[in-house]
Amino acid sequence: MSKRRWLVIILSFASMVGLSIWIARAGIPPDTIKVHVPWWAHGLAFGAMVGEVITRAYKIGWSAKALNIELPIGLSIRTCLGGDFGATISPSRSGAEPARFLILAEGGLKPADVLMVLFMEIFLETGSLAVVAVVLYFLFPGAGTVVKALVAVVGGYAVFAIAVGVIGYFMAHRSAHGPPPAWAVKVGLRAGRWRRVQMQLRQLRVSIDHLKHARVGMMTLSFLASIVHVAFRLTILPILVYSLGAVSADAAQLVMWPVMLLYGGPVAPAPGGGGVVELGFKKVLHATIPANILGASLIWWRFYTYYLYVLLGGIAAGATVLRAMRRQEEEKQKGVVHRPGVPPEAPPSPRSSGFLRPSSITTKRVP
Repeated sequence: MSKRRWLVIILSFASMVGLSIWIARAGIPPDTIKVHVPWWAHGLAFGAMVGEVITRAYKIGWSAKALNIELPIGLSIRTCLGGDFGATISPSRSGAEPARFLILAEGGLKPADVLMVLFMEIFLETGSLAVVAVVLYFLFPGAGTVVKALVAVVGGYAVFAIAVGVIGYFMAHRSAHGPPPAWAVKVGLRAGRWRRVQMQLRQLRVSIDHLKHARVGMMTLSFLASIVHVAFRLTILPILVYSLGAVSADAAQLVMWPVMLLYGGPVAPAPGGGGVVELGFKKVLHATIPANILGASLIWWRFYTYYLYVLLGGIAAGATVLRAMRRQEEEKQKGVVHRPGVPPEAPPSPRSSGFLRPSSITTKRVP
């Protein structure tokens, strides 16, 4: 990536750390601040983070098997962590899908198979978030404002994802061939760019057609794993807050607000949100978490839901992710419209790198 891009990332991380320290110390007597989380709480929080990654990896693996594509668990884990790394160092998480695409492609999957797996994964993620929102709504019926905010965020995300899918479905069946329509020309999609869009639409149509014949049993397992991995993340903040002595803190607030912060905050146009998540945490949870442990709760919650993913993702597939983001920047400089999850014009050679790198990975259809 360019030096300017790295400077933006460094400044964004610095603002996040600076805001965390300010929140931890603002207006609080130093001798009353609690920062030491019990070791058993660290163990539980780390276990929840590991459980989240593993269940998400199995979700991707089972999604692939539902489409009769075999995906090794090691490659699934690298894909998850690499996608997290790409998301954390890119504005509005825009680097997640290109990173996951390149990791899967270099692991041996064909571009068309990668698209089908990612399409299935996003489809199940949307459904699982909706289920989690409904369960929390009935589990905490008297939560008030946070319930409305939860329904709004998850509902908006689901509506957007479904709308994009529906638009893509109709375009894939009606606009995958022929010259660009009038509206495409008006928005700058002339012949060359429109041919590239049509190629992507044809690949999308293949992915949708394969979904019609997906194995229901594997889809069910993947859907359940998607729900479980979201649930793992939502346990981390209650573990930290209760371990610091705030046993009377409202569980509904500690569980529901992180959903909005985790899935809504990162859309800010800065890597990691640029401090938006930190400020949002203080705004919505200052009345729930005692002031003397608010800073420690925030810092350790961000560690187990963000910073640790940056570290492990960088180890697992950092070089691959940076290569994907560099390619994306080059395409933008050439005036090529690149959308997350869409393969580059020339598929990368199948080779692996990084953590959990198998010596020889072959992709085959499951009989």
